Amino acid sequence: MELGHELAFWTILPFVGLLGCIAILPLAVPHWWEHNRSKGLIAALLALPLALYLLGAFGHRGAHVLVEQGRDYLSFILLLGSLFVVTGGIRLEGSLSGTPLLNTVFLGIGAVLANVIGTTGASMLLVRPLLRANQSRHRKAHVFVFFIFVVSNCGGVLTPLGDPPLFLGFLRGVPFEWTFGLWKQWLLVNGILLGIFNVWDQLVLHREELERPGSQLEEVLRHEPLRISGRHNFAYLLALVAVIFAAGRGIGSGGAAWPWGVQEAAMLLLAVLAYVTTPAEVRTGNGFGFGPIIEVAILFAGIFVTMAPALLILNARGAELGLHHPWHFFWASGLLSSFLDNAPTYLTFASAAAGLAGVPIEGRYLAAFLAHGGADPALLAAVSCGSVFMGANSYIGNGPNFMVKAIAEESGVRMPSFFGYMLYSGGILVPIFGVVTAVFFV
Repeated sequence: MELGHELAFWTILPFVGLLGCIAILPLAVPHWWEHNRSKGLIAALLALPLALYLLGAFGHRGAHVLVEQGRDYLSFILLLGSLFVVTGGIRLEGSLSGTPLLNTVFLGIGAVLANVIGTTGASMLLVRPLLRANQSRHRKAHVFVFFIFVVSNCGGVLTPLGDPPLFLGFLRGVPFEWTFGLWKQWLLVNGILLGIFNVWDQLVLHREELERPGSQLEEVLRHEPLRISGRHNFAYLLALVAVIFAAGRGIGSGGAAWPWGVQEAAMLLLAVLAYVTTPAEVRTGNGFGFGPIIEVAILFAGIFVTMAPALLILNARGAELGLHHPWHFFWASGLLSSFLDNAPTYLTFASAAAGLAGVPIEGRYLAAFLAHGGADPALLAAVSCGSVFMGANSYIGNGPNFMVKAIAEESGVRMPSFFGYMLYSGGILVPIFGVVTAVFFV
């Protein structure tokens, strides 16, 4: 009997509890939660008893599940860490003109760049130049709300590097180039968002022209030329992309996936080289520190352990949830990704979709799932889009969201509150996602 049929439903509770802590504790006890030791304590309290239960109750089968989860965790953290280190060594200095047209172009560039260096990397690289570009403007919170929509979330759906959920899918067998096929969804969502933003920004600037003395357009046209420090790190970025692509395609190994550890060692080596070859002043200018990636590593260590029973149960008994059609998976994965971390949400519903096709979650199971053809690729496309796009629905939907909010507020931007932000997302994003549903997933 499959392990998913033997596990009791209570084994999902540590996973639900950890995700609940991630969503609620930053709001309930922000000062306590900001320390990584607090996150580590919560993760350990929920993950360690479950790991011991799996080992004690199921022996080698439980150990096999934990080893597989551990390997995926290390691959995941090494990708995020290497992107974090490499992008932390690239500094954009100066600013653009903060006009509606150039702000729109800047967000569009971010939507493309997010697929190369990830939504987190693109957000951290671009948010400060955008702040400097709009420094003279009074009403600019909307600029950074749309930045979160586009650069921190919706832009990163085209490659496994774009957003953590897609890299987890890649680790489970989704071909590197498969997500390129989501370009229509990417173009529709980001095209509508950029169009709305451009009109909105023009109206806001026009209102400032009427309310403030002098020409506000002349003020925002003043800018410093852009300069890039640490340009050699772009070579490391290209090397990372090449490594991920080659590993997925089995280049150099006769078409078979690389043995575990080869890709991981290559990513670690590139991260170390990027760190030691970049002048310290470049990273200092970026405010670079290892705190954020340590935080991610601690939380995801707990997530990868606690989500193992949820994945197994959903794979074995996912049909009981009543999810059958692409639009079901789009909204189910999206609504959870709005308030919980979108990476485990993706795997949860991908496992449920694979279970509908009778594909067990063993090894690179999503490759076997896609090989079924029929409606199966549409289900995975729905899970991919829901998990990535709807991470923009709240500040806690995706890691970069709160980071952008914090950086903007440090620079004097009055960002909307948690629920104020959701008024933006509810009024702008939800109708767009309704259009996506009608066009692609019904």
